[in-house]
Amino acid sequence: MEMWSLVMFATLMLALLLGYPVAFTLGAIGLGFGLVFLDATFFNLLPMRVWGIMTNFTLSAVPLFVFMGIILEKSGLAEDLLETMGLLFGPLPGGLAISIVLVGALLAATTGVVGATVVTMGIIALPSMLKNNYSPELATGTIAASGTLGQIIPPSVILILLADVIGVPIGRLFIAAIVPGMILIGMYLTFIIIRAWRNPDLAPALIEYSQKWDLDLLIRLAKSLFPALFLIVAVLGSIFFGVASPTESAAVGAVGAMLLAAMRHASKLENLIFISAIILGGVIGWLVMNTVFFAIAVAIVGTLWLTFKNRLTRQHTVESMQHTVRLTSMVFLILIGATTFGLVFRGMGGDNLVHEIFTQLPGGQWGFLLISLALVFVLGFFLDFLEICFIVVPILAPIAAYFQIDLLWFAILIAVNLQTSFLTPPFGFSLFYLKAVAPSNMQMSVIYRGVMPFVILQVIGLAIMVAFPQTVLWLPNYIDSLLGL
Repeated sequence: MEMWSLVMFATLMLALLLGYPVAFTLGAIGLGFGLVFLDATFFNLLPMRVWGIMTNFTLSAVPLFVFMGIILEKSGLAEDLLETMGLLFGPLPGGLAISIVLVGALLAATTGVVGATVVTMGIIALPSMLKNNYSPELATGTIAASGTLGQIIPPSVILILLADVIGVPIGRLFIAAIVPGMILIGMYLTFIIIRAWRNPDLAPALIEYSQKWDLDLLIRLAKSLFPALFLIVAVLGSIFFGVASPTESAAVGAVGAMLLAAMRHASKLENLIFISAIILGGVIGWLVMNTVFFAIAVAIVGTLWLTFKNRLTRQHTVESMQHTVRLTSMVFLILIGATTFGLVFRGMGGDNLVHEIFTQLPGGQWGFLLISLALVFVLGFFLDFLEICFIVVPILAPIAAYFQIDLLWFAILIAVNLQTSFLTPPFGFSLFYLKAVAPSNMQMSVIYRGVMPFVILQVIGLAIMVAFPQTVLWLPNYIDSLLGL
């Protein structure tokens, strides 16, 4: 029966490669093999597993963070940031590419929606880069790679899912992801700067953005950066310093996103009154109840007020809600299907067989780690990150625990590896997002060539994190020491 569990896994891989729907394929194969090799009473365990998923408090952060990202994407935050950063760095060789990496990092820390980020930057920045004689490969590679930073920089949906699957605290996982994210950003910027310095024709300075760095530019920069920084501090700061749980901070972020979207189109007087009310509400709430709930209530009321005044359009709100429901439903359907598949796989003894195979590999702990990361990397060429997260990671996590590998470190290595899957052909989703908004005469091969240097950079970054675990573990341990944990 254990050998048949491997046949079940191979059948699943084949069905996914043939393009069958993920959630229903997982459930159908699990039910089919379960009814043949087990019996119907075995599935009495399934309703409780599904109930556990639907009532999981941590997973309720998923729709909130998704909603926050979509609202911000529709509010025009990305356009403001790209335009301002272009003014700031445009006069430099490679300046627009540098701007795109920085904007991608800021959007990753606020929206975390990879598809929306890649599409938005592709629509706004790609025509300008091509018009100013940027190398098509460098332009497309920079946009695709920067858009995927939302996978590793918190708040990231994949980090929430990995925290639940692997069994690590989501707050610590968010903190642990910061330094790896900074490493990748630094490597992207270094690569672009060196390329532009060695061959300025690949990334020339933008003449149309040759504005002086004066006070007006700094004020404009501050106005563009403030909303993103405000939301980053409100969401991530509340998690890192124990003010709110990740799910509670996701709710704050969703409200904050609506607030910022509304304020973008409000008058100066309305914004002044609104900000004063929030500050006053926060102070009163802190003094009276030692909580920020009062400030949140003021923000909700103010957002509704601006909404009714057509500052935050009803169409954008409805579209954001619909997109959130579709994406969240997809995630949870896949999770329920993966639960069915995993239940049968374990019932047939597949987990024991895989455990036995991996524990007998040469190299012990390091042998398992390198082979598991290589497996995830190769699967990323063909499978979506959700499929790998829900099918492969639950099999690998108990083995990592057996080898006494720090699960927080292991989760970050998997997350960085899954980020690479967005860029690896033939099925890298960022590549398809970008192709959809690129000029019609741009070949897919140009995008493939453009992302390859960034894939190599990500592999190098992953190798650094494997060789030096403290790049991942130092910051969460330091935060714990500050909080006396």
